[in-house]
Amino acid sequence: MRRYLRVVVLCVACGFCSLLYAFSQLAVSLEEGAGGGGGKPQAAVASWLAGGGRGAVRGAGVAGPAAHPGVSDRCKDFSLCYWNPYWMLPSDVCGMNCFWEAAFRYSLKIQPVEKMHLAVVACGERLEETMTMLKSAIIFSIKPLQFHIFAEDQLHHSFKGRLDNWSFLQTFNYTLYPITFPSENAAEWKKLFKPCASQRLFLPLILKEVDSLLYVDTDILFLRPVDDIWSLLKKFNSTQIAAMAPEHEEPRIGWYNRFARHPYYGKTGVNSGVMLMNMTRMRRKYFKNDMTTVRLQWGDILMPLLKKYKLNITWGDQDLLNIVFFHNPESLFVFPCQWNYRPDHCIYGSNCQEAEEEGIFILHGNRGVYHDDKQPAFRAVYEALRNCSFEDDNIRSLLKPLELELQKTVHTYCGKIYKIFIKQLAKSVRDRYARSPKEK
Repeated sequence: MRRYLRVVVLCVACGFCSLLYAFSQLAVSLEEGAGGGGGKPQAAVASWLAGGGRGAVRGAGVAGPAAHPGVSDRCKDFSLCYWNPYWMLPSDVCGMNCFWEAAFRYSLKIQPVEKMHLAVVACGERLEETMTMLKSAIIFSIKPLQFHIFAEDQLHHSFKGRLDNWSFLQTFNYTLYPITFPSENAAEWKKLFKPCASQRLFLPLILKEVDSLLYVDTDILFLRPVDDIWSLLKKFNSTQIAAMAPEHEEPRIGWYNRFARHPYYGKTGVNSGVMLMNMTRMRRKYFKNDMTTVRLQWGDILMPLLKKYKLNITWGDQDLLNIVFFHNPESLFVFPCQWNYRPDHCIYGSNCQEAEEEGIFILHGNRGVYHDDKQPAFRAVYEALRNCSFEDDNIRSLLKPLELELQKTVHTYCGKIYKIFIKQLAKSVRDRYARSPKEK
């Protein structure tokens, strides 16, 4: 009887070992099939750098073992397995016995790092303003950034030189594009409102491989991570394709509800200086309109809109966007004014309650207020970030001098509430240094 029992135990042990070996081989074959020949796992992490086009920053944003010297791959090459107990593994293997985990390796693949796509259009004397905006995005953001910069040809060399000097940060990539409009109506589009302003209307048609995009004007400053506004994409319902803030919070000083000679969204219209887009949905959607009973796609609706309303619009492409979302209100996600805070929110007294409670998230210095003395509070924030470098000590010491400058602006309505200009900024600085070095 004991002989039979020993035979049974031996058979069970052999079967168990055979099962483990089978799982091991299955895992290896799955890995080779998915990885295209057993490449290094960190290659997936660096994949967000691929492409980039003309002027792209190379070598930016690499994460994982390759980016941190002294940290070895968990099991060296996945084709190597050690059958020793874990306490007998070589010193450069990170304490796991590959035999025991072989069957589960296929579930441990490193996922590609998500990129946040940011677009801006720069013409004329907008280089310095644009660079300050990009700097504010880089300083506080967590995930890697992909910049899409549309600029006049004479600005490309300057953008490339300045951005290449920041390549040591390894947190962003960029591509420079020429200003381009549909050839048959290029002149008409280019002179609409301001030079190049209407370029944003064509981003879904130009950046065909980009799923989602945050467009901002050059006079934008991020006072908290881009990650936070990017996360609003997850709040879109199934019909929403874009997000913007209202043009005004107070109808008594609103422009659209008092002066517009065309349809506009909601009670006071929307401002397109900060526009978050799911461009895949925009390209697919058929839009209701007042020109035909047939719904039109994005590429087909723009020129008919311009032809119908060009004598009635004042703010160019923003007016056209208001007309589109007037007829398709279900397609717009409206975020609060603190995501697009402009002089209108304080010039006649504070009227953005969300900013009063939580601070300003994104500052929009339209009407040239960064460059004159009409709104010194806006100018103080702009100059602080323009003069700030990427060194840790410089960023840490940003707040106190800025607060002193803002205190000098209390003779203006915006200056009287100067604390909302630094409330969120102070939190962003604290959070930056609370994050681990890998996240910075």
